[in-house]
Amino acid sequence: MNSIEPPATRTGPDVDEAAGVRFPDPYRWLEDDTAEVRAWQDAQGAAAAACVRDWPHFDRLRELVAHYDSERFAAVPLAAGGLWFRTGSDAGRTVALAASEPFGEGRVVFDPAAENPAEPPYLSWISPSPDGTVLAVGVCADGSERNTIRLVDVASGALLPDAPVQVLKDSWTGGASWLPDSSGFYFTGAGDDPAGLAHQIWLHLRRGTPSTVAIEAPWLPGDDYRAIVAYDRTLVAVQGMLAPVPAAVAPLADPAAPEWREFVTDASQSLAGFLDGDEWIAVTDAAAPRGRVVAVRPDSADPCSWRTIVPESDAVIRSVRPVGDVLYVAELVDTYARLRIVGRDGTVHGTVPLPGKGALGELPLAMMNILRPSSSDALVFGFSTLTSSWGVYRCRPGSARLETLREPEVRLEDCVVEDGWAVSADGARVPYHLVRRRDVPADRPRPVLMWGYGGFGAPWVPQFPGTMAAFVASGGVFAHVHLRGGGELGRDWWENGRLQSKQNSYADLYAIAEALIADGVTSPELLALTGGSGGGLLCGVAVTQRPELWRVVAQRVPLLDLIGACRDPYGRFVVDGEFARADDPGEIRRLAGFSPYQLVRDGVRYPAVFIEAGDTDPRCPPWHARKFAARLQAASDAPVYVHVWRGAGHGWATGEEMRLVQATEWLAFVAKTLGMVPPS
Repeated sequence: MNSIEPPATRTGPDVDEAAGVRFPDPYRWLEDDTAEVRAWQDAQGAAAAACVRDWPHFDRLRELVAHYDSERFAAVPLAAGGLWFRTGSDAGRTVALAASEPFGEGRVVFDPAAENPAEPPYLSWISPSPDGTVLAVGVCADGSERNTIRLVDVASGALLPDAPVQVLKDSWTGGASWLPDSSGFYFTGAGDDPAGLAHQIWLHLRRGTPSTVAIEAPWLPGDDYRAIVAYDRTLVAVQGMLAPVPAAVAPLADPAAPEWREFVTDASQSLAGFLDGDEWIAVTDAAAPRGRVVAVRPDSADPCSWRTIVPESDAVIRSVRPVGDVLYVAELVDTYARLRIVGRDGTVHGTVPLPGKGALGELPLAMMNILRPSSSDALVFGFSTLTSSWGVYRCRPGSARLETLREPEVRLEDCVVEDGWAVSADGARVPYHLVRRRDVPADRPRPVLMWGYGGFGAPWVPQFPGTMAAFVASGGVFAHVHLRGGGELGRDWWENGRLQSKQNSYADLYAIAEALIADGVTSPELLALTGGSGGGLLCGVAVTQRPELWRVVAQRVPLLDLIGACRDPYGRFVVDGEFARADDPGEIRRLAGFSPYQLVRDGVRYPAVFIEAGDTDPRCPPWHARKFAARLQAASDAPVYVHVWRGAGHGWATGEEMRLVQATEWLAFVAKTLGMVPPS
């Protein structure tokens, strides 16, 4: 065996079972963390690395990847106590800064390298106290997203003693939610099992002798993602990652012992918003699949009594934010962002002049965008396009001028963006966008890289492709695709691509691919596909259901054995919520129809495949990648590689250098397979 050939893999006699339905599981042993598995994993990773470094253009591509690298989500500064707090890059690591202006000359107040200069931990989140004197930060040491809190004295930069010791599962509930008087904060801890689902709310008090106490609330059954937000006079207990609701409210009298009363008890109807005086102002999909803005009083949670501020329309309403006397309503129109200004009575005041057709900065899942109280007198937001990275802008109520606080750091110059619609198998129209250099002719097939997701109600907004821009710079066409299961076209778009309708997501992908081939944009010999997490599953399904469509597929941090996932608490939570009822034999059989590991067949001509994963990933554990790669290597004559990175997780806490090397590897495999050469 030469250095670029992956090692052979033994099989075992194991059988998996879900709801009484049995499946052969010959690579079950690759789920274990044993010396044999680690040795196999390292040998596979070495072969993958050797394969792409054997390509003579690897170093040049690495330069392009570094040039186009940009933040995944807009890093918008936070105002507190007359200061602005933000994260920034310093020598390849993320640090926390404070300044007198949003992007003024910053003073580093926290540098994770102080904890470990050789391998600095990752700065996962920041949250300043309302008076601006203390900065809470989350620090992750192993790439897993599990983080612990540090408290920093803003004036001196010194670490404060007696910070909470509890582990946070991730940064998805915002880190620290401060009390209005800066005396303490609530945070969502990981409970007894940091890798599991259970969440516990804690209150850390700073006045007197610092202490941390557990807080209970009347939580609804189901989703364990929970947070408590403190407003001027009221506490709100919010629950639900995909469709958050204010489950309970309490007077802000005794923060350590709230007297809760139930608020909204129907967890099926999203109410993502904020408390404004005595009303919860929120975007809801109740009786409005594309969303409407409503005001709900805590003493009247019946949807029939909700006051509509902005009715449903053809636009998809994503969020609402208050500034002064007006509300800023973020919407999607045919996947592109629009930002309207309305009064609290619904009177339309105008539209913010956005700097192009693109995406407003938002995190992908609804609870991540729950608003904490803010002292800013203007709306500060991120905006990106398919050819420009995130810029940060400010809009002041009453002003027609949009202030640029930070220009986009990188752009795809002299490129063309084209919008298209494909028709899916059931007749649904599915949108997509193409990005190419202006000098790349559109009159003959070209290498195309499709990128999609289509799951969990997360909008796949048309933003800058980051490191994938290197593919466009190298003469390829980047295809940003919108699939059912996401949130770009409203609640119905999500519902028509989940559970018993999940196959629609994959049919949408195939319809776009077939349209690009029929239109002469590309051919099956030049078509590539990539995606991460749920998009990694999308890639696995595409490889096994429609192998003839693709020349090369790159799957990142994927979920690939949906039957095996049912044995894991987090995996079962994901399967039950998005794919199938794991306790129903009929549903399990349907699930097996798009579970990639179970779909691999001997004798099929599969495309070339590159799989990457992280060995500390709590969401899509690396055994998914290991098992699928082994099964596909045994069945396929095409090259199949897997690289499981040590000290890496799902991507939310990956350091800059590792992120760039990871991106270069899979992009190099795609470019090498398609015969592309990056520009000199």
